[in-house]
Amino acid sequence: MHTSTGLAFTALLLGMLMAQLDTTVVVAALPRLVADLDSGGAVAGVTAGYLLTVTVATPVLGRLGDLFGQRAVFQGALALFAAGSLACALAPTMPALIAARGVQGLGGGGLVVTAVSALARMFGREELVRRQACLTGVFALSALAGPPLGGLLAAGPGWRWIFLLNLPLCAAAALLASSGLPGRSPAPEGGAGGSFDVAGTVLVAVVGAGVVALGGVESLARGGPATVGVVALVAGCAAAFVLVERRVAAPLIPPALFLDRGVALSVAATGLAGTALFGSFTFVPPAVAAGTGLGVGETGLLLLALTGGQLVATTAFSALVGRRPRLPGWGRFALATGTVGMIGLAALPALDGAGRAPALAVAGSAMGLVGAALGLSLQAYTLIAQARARPESIGATMGTLTFARQLGGSLGAAGFGWLVLVAPSERAGLSLAFGAAAGCLVAALLVAPRAADDPAGAGSRVAADR
Repeated sequence: MHTSTGLAFTALLLGMLMAQLDTTVVVAALPRLVADLDSGGAVAGVTAGYLLTVTVATPVLGRLGDLFGQRAVFQGALALFAAGSLACALAPTMPALIAARGVQGLGGGGLVVTAVSALARMFGREELVRRQACLTGVFALSALAGPPLGGLLAAGPGWRWIFLLNLPLCAAAALLASSGLPGRSPAPEGGAGGSFDVAGTVLVAVVGAGVVALGGVESLARGGPATVGVVALVAGCAAAFVLVERRVAAPLIPPALFLDRGVALSVAATGLAGTALFGSFTFVPPAVAAGTGLGVGETGLLLLALTGGQLVATTAFSALVGRRPRLPGWGRFALATGTVGMIGLAALPALDGAGRAPALAVAGSAMGLVGAALGLSLQAYTLIAQARARPESIGATMGTLTFARQLGGSLGAAGFGWLVLVAPSERAGLSLAFGAAAGCLVAALLVAPRAADDPAGAGSRVAADR
């Protein structure tokens, strides 16, 4: 492997780590943010603003990577992320901080989708499989280290250092990525590099904003005329987006992507799995507390079972996939494992009277299975899509896959939250939510790619031009 390729790979991992960390690192610092900026009512926007622009930016910057090359888009995303981080650190008011988080999210979405797109062009399938564990490790590390790191910085030098620390990391990633990342695709789909789907971008922005609002705004989760209006707007814009993409010369998400059965089924399974696995995360702590009677601190420690299951599964995948290279089998195993875990979590709130030891056993094993399902499904379906994507539309393919996962997570959060609210009790609501999540994983299992959708030789090509 060339030195420049190794440095570029390190830069991509660093960019993904920063983008993923900033989804969780501010959570523990929110009380200090509220106190310093004296604006508690708008605090939800600190996380929602970032999630919104990450979601919207993913398909857009994925497509721009096809048109102008992953190298240019990655450097541009780094610049946006650094500018947003600096603006967050200097923000004098809560509205200014929320706006800066939006800019930061635009860069964060670009860092993630460009990384998975660039890797598909830099490495062949066997090398991608070996390196996938590093990417999954980044997700696990960000989930595990984000909240504690944010709390330590907020309690020590101050919450502004959460954002200031991104600046030297962005500079390091920019230097590492100065060579080795792919340039423009050899034959961009849709014609000239300057052709871009503006109408599709506007529509996908509205759809993404509406879905994130449904998943993140409590008043919308409770239902009512506003909720009906947002749902209608999202559905209408989604339908219009499909029509636009079928007619424009250079679509944001080319319909031709779905002519490949392996890609189409991977996107569908990823969206459903994202609904279950990401949409239900918010409800895991209350379910564990309801079933075990543990306090906040003890519940937080038990949540490490999620990360532990993810790390064990991804390590086993890396060790065994050489002997069992059929990726659809791994993906289906992950979905079945997650279904069992979700059923365990659904049963957990009803175990309050069964004794702490049985409840702890169910909670730990169920969360371990869900974490394993997350790690394996992320790897399997990302690798299938990377392998089967056309060279000229790798960015659009990976952007679509990531967008499906993020939208699914927001829809799941909204739908499961509604179930908890309308249930006769919180315990019943939590059981309903995890039962629905298990149903989503069963649906994903039914539509997931089979062995015939990912022939052994698919994606075995060596990296294209850089």
